[in-house]
Order: sequence, then C-alpha cells, then structure tokens
Amino acid sequence: MAAPLAIGLFLAGCATVDTGSNGNSPSANEPVTRAPNGQRLPSYRLPGNIPLSDIGVASTSVPPVASLAAPADLWERIRRGFAMTDLDNDLVRDQERWYATRPDYIQRMTERSSRYLFHIVEEIERRNMPMELALLPFIESAFNPQAVSSARAAGMWQFMPATGQSFDLKQNVFRDDRRDVLASTRAALDYLQQLHRRFGDWHLALAAYNWGQGNVNRAITNNQRLGLPTGYLDLNMPLETRTYVPKLQAVKNIMARPQAYNATLPLIGNHPFFDTVTLDRDIDVAVIARLAEVSEADFRALNPSLKQPVVMAAGTPNILLPWDNAVIFQNKLLTHTGPLASWTAWVVPATMTVAQAAERVGMSESELRDVNNIPPRMSLRAGSSLLVPRTGQRNSDVPLHVADNAQLNLQPEMVLRRSVVKARKGDNLARLAQRYGLSAVSVAGWNKLAVNAALKPGQRVTLMLPKRVSLATSGSSPGKKVAASGTRKVAKSAGQPTKAKAVAKKKTTKAVASSSAKTRVASSAKSDKKQP
Repeated sequence: MAAPLAIGLFLAGCATVDTGSNGNSPSANEPVTRAPNGQRLPSYRLPGNIPLSDIGVASTSVPPVASLAAPADLWERIRRGFAMTDLDNDLVRDQERWYATRPDYIQRMTERSSRYLFHIVEEIERRNMPMELALLPFIESAFNPQAVSSARAAGMWQFMPATGQSFDLKQNVFRDDRRDVLASTRAALDYLQQLHRRFGDWHLALAAYNWGQGNVNRAITNNQRLGLPTGYLDLNMPLETRTYVPKLQAVKNIMARPQAYNATLPLIGNHPFFDTVTLDRDIDVAVIARLAEVSEADFRALNPSLKQPVVMAAGTPNILLPWDNAVIFQNKLLTHTGPLASWTAWVVPATMTVAQAAERVGMSESELRDVNNIPPRMSLRAGSSLLVPRTGQRNSDVPLHVADNAQLNLQPEMVLRRSVVKARKGDNLARLAQRYGLSAVSVAGWNKLAVNAALKPGQRVTLMLPKRVSLATSGSSPGKKVAASGTRKVAKSAGQPTKAKAVAKKKTTKAVASSSAKTRVASSAKSDKKQP
C-alpha cells in the first residue's frame, strides 16, 4: 500500500511535458518542460547543427610532494621550527665568540638539556610558537633546574617568586614548582605568549621576559614621545637585556650550524625521555627510586621541585621517570608490600621551641632541625608545617591544604630563667601573669594551678622570664622592672656617656617579652652555644 502511494506523490510533483509549439517554442516533436505550476521552463538542448568540440588534453604541472621523513634527531626538528627574525650585529658575534671558546660549557649544558628538551619542543609545536624559544633555558639557566640567581629567580626558566605565584607555581617548604619541569614549562610558555600578545613582537616579548613588561612598555612610550622607532634594537635598556636576544641568536646559530663553530652536539633522539606516572598515595623518594630501578639523583633530576624525602600525592600527584623505568615502577608498585611512606607533615599547634617540638614528635632536636632546615636560635611559631616520621598515631597522608600551603614560620629564641615571685594581697594567678606580661595558661601550667586560682599574700609563684629581666620587688608598682645584675654593670660604668646609658636602658626594657616569645629555659642554653 505504501509503495503505490509514494509513486503517486512522485508523479504528481514532477513537471508536465507539453508537445505543442509556436513562435520560438520547441518544435512539435520536441518535448516542452514545465514546472509543477504550469510555467514553461527553458530548454537546454543544443541545436543539432552545432558540432561538439574535440576533447583536449590539458598539460598540468604537479607540485612536488613535501617530504614526510621524520627529523633525524631532535636538533633537526628544532632547526625546522626556527621562525623568528634573525639579528645580525656585533653583539651577536660577541656572544658567538664567547660560546665558541667554551666547548666544554656547551657540552655540559646540551647534555643536561637532553632530559627536558623533547617535552619543551612538543609544547612549543602544540602552541605553534617559534622553536627558538626551546633554546631559552640555555640562556636562562644552562638547563639547570636547580639554578638560583642572585635576585632569587629559580628553575630552568628562572621565575622570580612573585611572577611564579602569578602563574600558579606553588612555593612552600615542601616544594618549589618554579623548578618543576612540566609546571615551569607551562608557565613560561604561557607568559611568553602573553607578552607576545601585548607587544606583537617576539624580540620585545623576550626583552620583557628578562626586564619586565612594565619597563619595556615605559621604554616604548619614551621613544614614541620622542618620535623614535620602538623596535628591540631602538629602545634604551640595561646591558643585560640589550644582550639577551643576541645571546639567544648566538645559541641558535651554533645549534643550526655547529660545525661552523667547532661545536659538537650530543645526540638527542626525537623521542620522549621521560613518562608521567600518577600517584594516589604519599611515597618516599627512596622507595620510588628502588621500585623504578633508578638512582635518587636521577629521580631528583627529573623531579627537581621536591625538597623533602617524600612525595606528597595531594600536592604532587604526578612524577616523572625515564620512559622504560616508568613501566618498571608501575609493575613493581602493584606487587609492593609494606609501607610506602615513612614521613608525614605535622602542623605546630602553638608557638614552641624546637626542643619542645622534637619531644612532641619523637625526634632529636638536631634531627628535626636538619630535616626541616631550621636555623639555630630560632623557635617555631604556631601554624608551621614540619616533616616528621610517621607513627601509629600519625600515619595519614598529607592533606592538600598542607601540601600546597605549608610554611615554616620562625621567631628568634630568647633564653628564659626560672624565677620565683611572691603574690600580693588580692592577687590571683591571672592578675599576676598580666603584671609580668605572661600568659595565665603558661603560668598555671608551670605551677600546676587553675588559671583563675586565687593566691594568698606572699604565696610563692614560679615564672619563666627572659634572662636579662629581673622581677619586680614586692613593694614596687605594677609593671615596674629593673635591670638584671649583668645589665646594671653596664649602666653604672663611670666612663659611659649619658647617651649610651640611655640606649642600654632602652635595650633592657625591650628584653621584657610576652609569653608567645618564650622559647628556652636557661638550663638548655649551653647546648645552644654548641650549635653551628
């Protein structure tokens, strides 16, 4: 039933054919094509008396097919991607001579680059950026991810702390992402693209990378005000920035034609050096190295952002391993038994000495200082994050907010001495503590009393006070303190000028500290002096 209906609809919609003719109409034997509405349509049939043209053969030239051969090595791949305008001046030639006379330096930095260069090239190609930028770490750090400048720039790409933070490179006591291979490369290329969009020129973008975009922008504005050109070579800039692009140009020339500069480049294959492995648990660096069958030094060369002997999965979920060793690690991890991590993080609950913190976490003071890089004569402020051994009560992985934001907040230690005072009439523990600028909780703890305990007149109360401060006498006014004997000798020196006496008295008064500044009792002062 459906088939006949479809055929009927088709025929109804087709044009009708009229065989009649008159005037310019088709002949009686020629069908006339009409639209569904009855309108005559023009005929496209050629007259029979016009012969058809001969079919000719056109001559065509086919362009040669581009070679699809892969680059012989990574250097050839880099050369194919060069796209920046070349500089050719005396500054470039000076830099060429500098590098050419140091073949050992070229050898060291190119060998060091072999771990990281493939990844950088891949990222630059993916972003369609000029391949000269892959050579920039040669200028910035000689491809040393642990490099730190005198201005505190760090990593292969030499990020300053503030600039690193603006590109989400975490910097804390557990890691520094300015040194991370993947994170710093992502941030550097993001930054360079941002600078290129702003200035519209790669040479100016590089100048801004070195000197700061605000400085370059001001230099351009000054030239515009004076009617001068605003290209890289036209701006007034520091010598370091003036030679920055020429250095890159010199390295580019050497990499493009190493034989012309008597340079030998190590073979770097056009394939990945490392693979990325994702972790879901904290794991010691030593355990990773053992399972992956690599040395700890080689592991840290690929993961230079790590400062501690443990990888915290919450903050560093991805690690890099040599390509083949990544497979070995993953296979061995599946069958591994026993603990993965022997370290965790502990957040200091209240301001305390390093000795007190060490006692809390079951470590020696020297070990706690060494592991967490705590300098001598410094105490820990509340909220500091420390790396400590795992125990039965402290055996969890480090949470994300600690792994990402851990800080070590220190304050100078002050040596305390044990002193005994007598309570006055109407004193309670809180009032007495306030008189000496101490915490009532601390005084209560030292004397095993309640915080609001009432005190009898003349009752003896133990206090821990800074060594250079003596106690107020029972008859003195509240808050009045006098210098300790050692300080009084200085104040009574007959030959000391009046101004010096005033300074000595001022220093003595400043020695009075609140309970938050207390750090160490006098009995432990001798051990402090042995600290380096």
